[in-house]
Amino acid sequence: MRQKSRWISVIGSTVGVALVAAACSSAAATPTPATVAPSPSAAASLTLAETNDPTLGTYLTGHTGMTLYVSTSDTPDASACTGTCATTWPPLTVTAGATISGPSDATGAFATITRSDGTIQVTYNHMPLYYNSGDSAAGNTTGQGLNGTWFVAPVSGSVGSASPSTSPAASPAASPSASPAASPSTSPAASAS
Repeated sequence: MRQKSRWISVIGSTVGVALVAAACSSAAATPTPATVAPSPSAAASLTLAETNDPTLGTYLTGHTGMTLYVSTSDTPDASACTGTCATTWPPLTVTAGATISGPSDATGAFATITRSDGTIQVTYNHMPLYYNSGDSAAGNTTGQGLNGTWFVAPVSGSVGSASPSTSPAASPAASPSASPAASPSTSPAASAS
């Protein structure tokens, strides 16, 4: 009987140590944010892709084909989306010095900026890129046209207030030059807010 008691004690101690170790390792894990951006955090290299939509034209996509957006509230190389805005519109972020590439037909340059919270956000044609928390699958574009300032990031480089007569390098904060009934291959006109 004494032999069984020893074995039970040894097994119980081993299980107890394993449970404590498991609890400690899970407590040390980094908590997952309430809203999970569809991109891997702290990417050292990033390759963006594109999707062609018959109404919106060809636009940039990020991790797992999720739609990328720009805001006409932003200015070149600066994000105006912080706090709760960044929860609804998670910025596309990478680690400092990350290599960023995109589709071969992308006419704008990919770069990064440092956000006010210290994270590194990817830009396209000098405009910060974001996901929309309302998109749940590749191809969703629920953020298109929201508040008249959020638009899919067109591969053409013409962002936000683009119209058929706007050049690809035009500033997205420029005054709109077309009505919301823009041709199907361009983004709707937006009023800068």
